[in-house]
Amino acid sequence: MRARATIGRHLLAMFIVLVGALAAWAQDTYPSRAIRLIVPFPPGGPTDVTGRLISAALSVSLGQQVFVDNRPGAGSTLGGKDAATANPDGYTLLLGSAATLAIGPALYPDAGFDPKSLVPVAMVSSVPFVMIAGPKAPVASVAEVIAYAKAHPGKLTLGVPNGAPPHMLAVWFKSLTATDILVVPYKGASTEITDLVGGQIDLGIEPTSVVLAQLGAGAMRALATTTPQRLPEIPDAPTLIECGLPGFVASSWTGIVAPPGTPQAVVDKLNAAVNAALGSADLRAKLKALGAQGRPGTPADFANFIAGDTPKWLAMVKLSGVSTQ
Repeated sequence: MRARATIGRHLLAMFIVLVGALAAWAQDTYPSRAIRLIVPFPPGGPTDVTGRLISAALSVSLGQQVFVDNRPGAGSTLGGKDAATANPDGYTLLLGSAATLAIGPALYPDAGFDPKSLVPVAMVSSVPFVMIAGPKAPVASVAEVIAYAKAHPGKLTLGVPNGAPPHMLAVWFKSLTATDILVVPYKGASTEITDLVGGQIDLGIEPTSVVLAQLGAGAMRALATTTPQRLPEIPDAPTLIECGLPGFVASSWTGIVAPPGTPQAVVDKLNAAVNAALGSADLRAKLKALGAQGRPGTPADFANFIAGDTPKWLAMVKLSGVSTQ
């Protein structure tokens, strides 16, 4: 009996060593096949564009195809759940953002996943927001917006993609300025911008990736930015801080997260690949054209950023009173 027990212990030890060796081998050879990058928004939007840029760059640096899989729905939480429940082998990733990791789960408490369980891999980029006015709006500055809204309660209209970060920023602006501005929800930014340019609504708050081209063409006016300093692309537009709203800083950021339990070796390899891609002149130029800035860093840097940024968006969700129930 003792001999059998000894043999059993030896076999178990050999099995553990073999499993460890196979795991190490799998991580050393990662990736050996295509990688799916879930983008929890429809094709064509700013997050999708960023996803396609980074996936193309990663395909080159990793030597395997990284393809975008658009999984929109339920405030981007459908894609989040898909990623959170995927096999943690590094072959399914998620392009996360404030919408998916903070706002969406707050609006959809039955989304079926905990955003905190996802593993931060690498931040990709951040894009500032711009408060904009349509060509027919009766205001040409933030001071005029506040004055007009106070003199004519409920008359100014501000379009937002429903439940998205611009919606939260609009509510924050109204709260800080104690103004009565009618927030008009849209299904997406494209129809909102069309109505803004056409004069159906007065104001908007959108990322530079959405509005820079329109601003350059003179189709709308930039009133202020959500940045600590003025943007070189629109130097005449003051920051909201300059306009008397201290602390009004926000960005539309994206970053790659992985399913819970993803091995650290895989996370580190992906992080190095993202940082290398962000260091390339080609990707930097493409991001700059969108008004975006690459944000290389460690997985810990990204985790700390998410932890610091999330409470701000959750507070705005609570302030907005938006509910999907």
